[in-house]
Formats: sequence, structure tokens, C-alpha cells
Amino acid sequence: MLLLLATAAALGFTTGGAVQADPLKEIRIDYATYNPVSLVLKEQGLLEKEFAKSSVTIRWVQSLGSNKALEFLNASSIDFGSTAGSASLVARINGNPIKAVYVYSSPEWTALVTRPDSGIKTVADLKGKRVAVTRGTDPHVFLVRALAKAGLSEKDVKLVLLQHGDGRAALDRGDVDAWAGLDPIMATAEIEHGDVLFYRDRAANTPGILNVREAFAKEQPDAVRKVLTAYETARVWSLAHPDDLKAILATVTKLPPPVIARQIDQRTDLTQSKIGEAQRQSILAAGLALKDAGVLPPTTDVKAALDGLIDASFQAASAK
Repeated sequence: MLLLLATAAALGFTTGGAVQADPLKEIRIDYATYNPVSLVLKEQGLLEKEFAKSSVTIRWVQSLGSNKALEFLNASSIDFGSTAGSASLVARINGNPIKAVYVYSSPEWTALVTRPDSGIKTVADLKGKRVAVTRGTDPHVFLVRALAKAGLSEKDVKLVLLQHGDGRAALDRGDVDAWAGLDPIMATAEIEHGDVLFYRDRAANTPGILNVREAFAKEQPDAVRKVLTAYETARVWSLAHPDDLKAILATVTKLPPPVIARQIDQRTDLTQSKIGEAQRQSILAAGLALKDAGVLPPTTDVKAALDGLIDASFQAASAK
């Protein structure tokens, strides 16, 4: 019996068969300009304060889009990543072992954008045109849904796969005819270059989701709760100090006040933090639309995948 116990201990198991997690030394978490709350979290050192009594180091990694955050999560390069809800769902369906645990924003952060002289007025006008998009992000999902609503598909346009900032630059150069935009880059295109948001649908924008690696959540549940507590502090502070929030975003992005104001004042809702029924339905609708459009296999059980993605057990750490 002693030999069995010694063997179990050497293999890292308790007598109950549960995996014994190693002591937590570092938390790797992203920040992104499309997630203003993450900038407050980083700027104010809230995670560092939350873990001050432990020896845990906080390492920050910038995500330039949902696709990059998901790549980092899948490679275990980060433990927490900011994405759109639709992107999280598709990633989960494709085998990325993540859990959605928090809503950092409910924005209208994407629309279809073109130059004022392009002649494009409707989604139907995109047939045969070149459209810049970042695959695996909410703007990509938004584009697919918009095309389907107009009776088109990705096969009817010429997709040019670029990261968000490069997509906007390609539009300005005339290399593409339209762009599936993302704030704050999209607001910059509007204000500084007169680009036109020719198709908008706030309901088709899925919420901003904070994801955690599933393995990390299982091994370090207390750490996940502490991260969400800090996130909630940052969100509540952001609501109470909108001008300071805009100043932090302006410092990070180097964008002028009118651009920042358009993103924060007109297209960012920070009043919710839980993944409730409204958020669940928004993500589900996106998944079903992708399935109908043929982007997801016809056998995909979207609802089951969504149930597997969302982990509500940590939501007591958020207030609303």
C-alpha cells in the first residue's frame, strides 16, 4: 500500500485520482485596443495588486485581433485572451480548448466599410469585388452573415486576408474595394479619411469575451476568480471614469480624441459583464448563421458547442 501511495505521489496524483496542479508562478494575459477594459487593467496594475501577496508574475501580451488571441490560447502562449463571442465559438468547434468566462464589452465594433468614391452602396454591390477581412474574427463572421442576408456567399467575393490594420490600409490604397472593419481602426477610417460604413447591424456584433485555457481553469480556479475580480474592478472604474478611459485608450493607440470618442461614446457598452441569455443568444445566432452559410460543417451541433464553451461557474466574480 505504501508503495502504491508513493507511486501516486511521484506521478502527481492524489489518492482520489485528481491531478495535482503545480504552484502557479505566472499568469499570461492579453491586452487589446478592441478591449478597452484590458488597457485599464494593465495601466492600473490591478492584476499585479490582486496577486501581490503571492509570487505570481503577470505577463502581458498584445493581441491584434481575435484570431491572434485564439492562436496564442491554442498554443498555450497565454492563459487568458480577448475575443469576440463568435470567434470563440468557432475556435471551440475547431478544437481549441477554451472556456468563455466573462464579458468585457458589448460593442458595435464591426461594420462593412468602403471609400466614398467606390460606388458600393449595399452588400449586393460586393459581388465580384475584393474585400479585406481578418479570418477568425467577428468582422469575418459579420461579413459572412451580411453576404448571406444579401443572397451571396464568400465565393461571390474575392477575400483578401489581412490583419485589421492592414485591411484598412489596403482600402485606402485602393487595393481592395471594401473592408470588414474593426474599431478603433474603423473609427479612424471614418473620421480621418471619410470612409463610409455602408452596412451596419448592431445585433450581428457578438459580445467581447474573455476566454481562459480550459486546462488552466481546471488547475487554477482560484486564480481565474481573482483575474475576474480584477477585471470587474477595471470595468466598473471605466464606467465611472469615461474620460479617463478615453485618455488611456488614446495613449495606447496614439489616436486623436474624436476617434476615441466615437469608439467609446457611440459604439462601446460596458454595462454587462456576465455571459447571460442575451449574450448566449447573440453568439448562438452567429454560429447558426455560419452553419447555414456553409462555413461550419452541416453536422455541427452549434448549441452543444456553445454549452461546452461557456463556463458560468466563475461568474460570481462579476457583479452584473
